[in-house]
Amino acid sequence: MMQPNFEPFEFEKPLYTIQEKIEDLMRVSQETGIDLEAEIASLTAQAGTYREHLYKNLHPKEKIQIARHAQRPNTLQIIQQLSPNTWYELHGDRAGEDDQAIVAGIMEFMDRPVMVIGTQKGRTMKENLSRNFGMPNPEGYRKALRLFAHANKFGMPVVTLIDTPGAYPGIAGEQHGIGIAIAQNIREMARLRVPVVSIVTGEGCSGGALGIGVSNEIYMLEHAVYTVISPEGCASILWRNAEQASQAAESLKITAQDLLTFGMIEGIIPEPIGGAHYDPEAAIESIRTTLTASLTNLTQLSPVELVEQRYQKFRKIGAFEEAQLTKGRA
Repeated sequence: MMQPNFEPFEFEKPLYTIQEKIEDLMRVSQETGIDLEAEIASLTAQAGTYREHLYKNLHPKEKIQIARHAQRPNTLQIIQQLSPNTWYELHGDRAGEDDQAIVAGIMEFMDRPVMVIGTQKGRTMKENLSRNFGMPNPEGYRKALRLFAHANKFGMPVVTLIDTPGAYPGIAGEQHGIGIAIAQNIREMARLRVPVVSIVTGEGCSGGALGIGVSNEIYMLEHAVYTVISPEGCASILWRNAEQASQAAESLKITAQDLLTFGMIEGIIPEPIGGAHYDPEAAIESIRTTLTASLTNLTQLSPVELVEQRYQKFRKIGAFEEAQLTKGRA
């Protein structure tokens, strides 16, 4: 395992301490000619075992750190790899604004045009400022709404890529109608007569995610999170202390593994060991495999069946059974 070109997380540092020891032994062996193969092999085996155990048993707060990593594959990077030769980005809400926190356009996938709409974060401070840190304004949702209608008119499948801490919560968003913009998207996505697939690639928080997430099938990358509120926001409300975010993350059940158990998503897309940021190209190929299988199945359904399937999917979320309790006589 090579050292990453980015700072490892705190919980990863023991792994890299072992790796440094391995590299030290290899250097000593080369410089002195002493046979240290047995020691190197033993430490390498220990590192492999520890690494596998570490990433299979991450706490939700650690998954959030991975989900927020700046080098995770973003919407434009995914599109570039899925459709390197055909990408027509479409701009604007036709009311004078073009929100850069949402990118949208047409790519070629499975030899047909597919409408792609996704949230876009930046990797540098300058990019994040231009992309509003991946937090869409109402204009972004209206751009998405316009292109949902376009895809519906021309029979194009829709793919949405979700990585957002939530819709922009500022005064301007409220003044421009962020609530109604998200609500309109939810309503109109439910009516689309074409296949709709959503993939949560990093964070999927609050209405900001749901505004482009009403789909026939929803998938999550292995270390992505999907939640009604960010753990920090939840902790601030419940405990009046954002430092309780770790406890909130565990209580919210936000991981892909939890949500698959609850039937909220259709599947988990595997990531390279350590997270998608260690090998973005491999992670995107896993997305390609999942997306191909999903669209192959959904394109076999009629427009009426697609709408009904989507309706039933969301009707089942949160279903519960009431137990009949009987009181004994004293």
